[in-house]
Amino acid sequence: MARYQALTTGIGIGPPRRHLLWCGPVALLVGLAIPAISTVAQEVGPNPSTVSGESVRRINGYRGIWFTLGQFYGQGEDGGYIPMRRQPTFPYGDKYSGGLATYTAKHVPLAVHCPEVDKTFFVYGGAPEDEQRYLLCMVSYFDHRTGQVPRPVVVHDKGGVDDPHDNPSLLIDDQGYLWIFVSGRGRTRPGYEYRSRSPYSIDGFEQIREEELTYPQPWWIDGLETPFVHLFTKYTGVRELYIERSIDGRNWTEDQKLAGIRRDGDRAGGHYQTSAVWRQRIGTFFNRHPGGNVDKRTDLYYLQSDDGGVTWTDVEGNPVETPVVDVDHSCRVRDYESDGRNVYLKNMVFDDQGRPACLIVTSGGHEPGPPNAPRRLKLVRWTDTAWVENQITQVDHNYDMGSLIIHDDQWIVMVPSDAGPQANHGGGEIVRWTSRDAGATWQRQNAVTENSIRNHNYVRHPVDAADPFFVFWADGNPTELSPSRLYFADSTGRRVHMLPDQMDADKAPVQVIDFDASVPTKNAAP
Repeated sequence: MARYQALTTGIGIGPPRRHLLWCGPVALLVGLAIPAISTVAQEVGPNPSTVSGESVRRINGYRGIWFTLGQFYGQGEDGGYIPMRRQPTFPYGDKYSGGLATYTAKHVPLAVHCPEVDKTFFVYGGAPEDEQRYLLCMVSYFDHRTGQVPRPVVVHDKGGVDDPHDNPSLLIDDQGYLWIFVSGRGRTRPGYEYRSRSPYSIDGFEQIREEELTYPQPWWIDGLETPFVHLFTKYTGVRELYIERSIDGRNWTEDQKLAGIRRDGDRAGGHYQTSAVWRQRIGTFFNRHPGGNVDKRTDLYYLQSDDGGVTWTDVEGNPVETPVVDVDHSCRVRDYESDGRNVYLKNMVFDDQGRPACLIVTSGGHEPGPPNAPRRLKLVRWTDTAWVENQITQVDHNYDMGSLIIHDDQWIVMVPSDAGPQANHGGGEIVRWTSRDAGATWQRQNAVTENSIRNHNYVRHPVDAADPFFVFWADGNPTELSPSRLYFADSTGRRVHMLPDQMDADKAPVQVIDFDASVPTKNAAP
C-alpha cells in the first residue's frame, strides 16, 4: 500500500532523565530556546512512560500543552525594540507562546488517515489538566464511521518537561502499525521511537529505541528496499540535518548528514526543514542560520531523492553531494539574505506532477510586533523551468503557522491570517484561501474561526486526509497561561469540530462549534 503517495494531493518513555546543560557560546544560543521546567510541572507525580499492552494510560479528555519561550520584547522610545527580557514585556510580547499541541512546523507528519479502518490517527502534545505545564506525548484517532474519539493514550511521559519541542510525529506502515517518534531537544534530552503492538490500534506500544533526534520527520515510502525514511535534526553545530533509513523500523543505517552550511569563518551553522513524499520521491526544503544564529534564519534550499535518500539531486535532477556545505549552492532556491529577510518554513507539498512547493513567511527580523512588518505569507513553487514566488497575504506574527494543501483542482491554504483576540502574537483567526491557477493568484474564501477567546495556531493537514478531519490545530492565549483546546475542520473550512476536553466514557462524539456563540452547538453526525 502506498501510504504516503497522496500526501499533498488532498483529501482522499523511557525512565526520567536528568537534563544536562551545555557550556560555552553555543550553549547560550541553544539554552535561550530551552526554558527552565516550571514549578507546576515538578509537582506532578511520576508516571509510567512506556505504554504496554497490559498498562495503557489514558487521559479523560483532549487538552493541549501551553508554552512560553520566555523571550519578551517591548517598544523602545524610538518605536523599535527594547532588549529581550525574561519577564513578561509588552506591547510586543513573546517571540512565541500559546497553545502548541500541534507544534512545531518541523514535526512532520502529525496525522494519517487510514481508509482500511476509516480512522484518522493523530499525535499531539497534551497536558494532564488545564493550565498544567507538563508535557504528555499523546496519540488518538477520529473514527469517521461513528463520529467519535476514544480517550487519548499517553505514549510517552516526558517526566517534567513542559516544552512542546519534544512533541511526537507519526508514521503508519503498510501493515497498519503506528510508529511514533518522540522528539528530543538538542543534546540535552533524547528522542524515542515507539511501535504499536497491533495494527491500527492505540491500545499498547513498545519502545524500540532511544537516540539523539530533534524535529522528527518519519516517512514510509512504498516500493523501496528500505521503506522507512527518517529526516531529523542533530545539534552538531548548531542544528544540522540528517537522514537514516530502515528495512523494518528497528534496525537503522548510520546517520547521514544532509546539510551543514557555513560561511567561511563561521564556527557554527544550522537549518530548519520541512519535507513531503510523492510516489517514491522525498523532498525537503530548508533554510539557513548564519553563524548558527536561529534568529537570523534566511535563504531557501531544496533537495530531493528518488531512492529513499541514498542519493540526492536538486530540483532539475542534477546530482548533489551531501552534506551541502556551501551557501551559494545549486540547490538554493532563493537568496533572501541579500534582501534582509528572515524565512520561516510552514509546510511543503508536491503537485500531481511531482513538482515541489513550499509555504513560507518572510519578515524583517525575529522580534514580534509591527517594527518587523510586513510579514508576508508566500508560496514558492517549481514550474518545470523556474522557481516562482507568489504572495498569498500578510500575517502579524512570524509563527503564524498554516498548511498548504492541494485538493482536487484547488490549492488551499488554511492559516491564522486574521488578527485574533491576542493580536500581534502567535496565531489568530484561521482563514481559508484558495487558488485555481496552481498558486499564481489567491482569493480569500471564508473564515474558519471567528469571535474566538484564544488565538488558534499550527494548522496541520493529515496524510491522505478525509473529511471531516481535513486539518487540525489547537488554541491558546499567547499572553498568559490558559487552557488549550484541539479542533479539526473539513475541507470547506465551514464545519469546525472541537475535541472533548472532558470525557466520562471511553468514547465520545466530537462537537460542532458555533464561533458566533463561542460554544459547542450539537454533536457531529456520524
